Amino acid sequence: MADLQALKGRFTELYGSENAEPIHVFHAPGRVNLIGEHTDYNGGYVFPAALTFGTTMLIRKREDEQVGFASTNFPLHKHISINNIAFDPADDWMNYPKGIIHEIQKKGLSVGGYDILYSGAIPNGSGLSSSASIEVVTAYGLLTMEGHPADKVQIALMSQKAENEFMGVKCGIMDQFAVAMGKKDHAILLMCDTLEYKHVPFESGAYKLVIGNTNKKRGLVDSAYNERRSQCEQAVKDLQQQFPELTLLGQLNLEQFNAYQHLIPDETVRKRARHVVEEIDRVLQSMKVLEKGDLEAFGQLMIGSHNSLRDLYEVTCLELDVMVEEALKIPGVLGSRMTGAGFGGCTVSLVHEDSVETFIEQVGRVYKEKTGLTADFYVCDIGNGVEQVTEA
Repeated sequence: MADLQALKGRFTELYGSENAEPIHVFHAPGRVNLIGEHTDYNGGYVFPAALTFGTTMLIRKREDEQVGFASTNFPLHKHISINNIAFDPADDWMNYPKGIIHEIQKKGLSVGGYDILYSGAIPNGSGLSSSASIEVVTAYGLLTMEGHPADKVQIALMSQKAENEFMGVKCGIMDQFAVAMGKKDHAILLMCDTLEYKHVPFESGAYKLVIGNTNKKRGLVDSAYNERRSQCEQAVKDLQQQFPELTLLGQLNLEQFNAYQHLIPDETVRKRARHVVEEIDRVLQSMKVLEKGDLEAFGQLMIGSHNSLRDLYEVTCLELDVMVEEALKIPGVLGSRMTGAGFGGCTVSLVHEDSVETFIEQVGRVYKEKTGLTADFYVCDIGNGVEQVTEA
């Protein structure tokens, strides 16, 4: 968590100390998807967890109908009328919280004037959901301050809607759901279609999650994402010869797929579908092995996931593959895989605490030699979802 005294000092520098209203503090985490990649839009399971670092929001009521937006991460800050909330490219990052205010207003709920300061500990563009973290902390904080019900599942849905409609980014529900609903030392088994979910214990003992940021700019994501989606839809059409009711690949189990995959004539489409069905199966196996506390088996499933994303779904890249390959050479590493959309972004590895320093030094060095890029590493624990921070 950010240094609250320093943040309060920055808050009063920006907004003054004449206002006698108290400053309230809220926090929403970043998230990592532990396994279950490219399954969400295919009606399958994902397995994300909230991290212990994220976005801290300081907020204080104002007498007028202005909302002040400022961040310790970006120089841009200004006041905007609560009665004039519209997307404006010039407002850059502030469009995320504005989208939330827009959603709250659309529900017919009141929002008054506030001064707000954000401080984010999530690297932007790392694929750890800095945007979902800002959205969820804003929704939870404003609803709480206004005395409206702050149901976390509804907040996740509202935040997704703001990103889809106000920001124009067609994301799924996973990021906002994990940020809102996270629970310390638990991952979330989430069925993206129905929002059925279960908190699964993730007691990692002497093992740490280490996230490796490739710092590779992701250029191909949108076009490749759309292409993969349409290939999965094609697989569904082909399989409807046998399963006329089928609408999403996630409705098939592995046995059914193996028996009828020959109905998919295109080899590439068949490979894409195989990844999805096997990856959903890996998520369900992950839940079972973690409930038994079998971290080694979970590590093997992570490795299987990466191999499938590389060979069948083809969404990794040289940088991700090098990082995973080097990670698996370090003694004390149980598993490693790309996490997120692919073509750059991050890997997640399960590393024994005694090996973390060696891991960061060696993987970082060889990665730079082989790619010319400098990686960043974050050692993480699994934390809670969005919450109000009460100071001791």
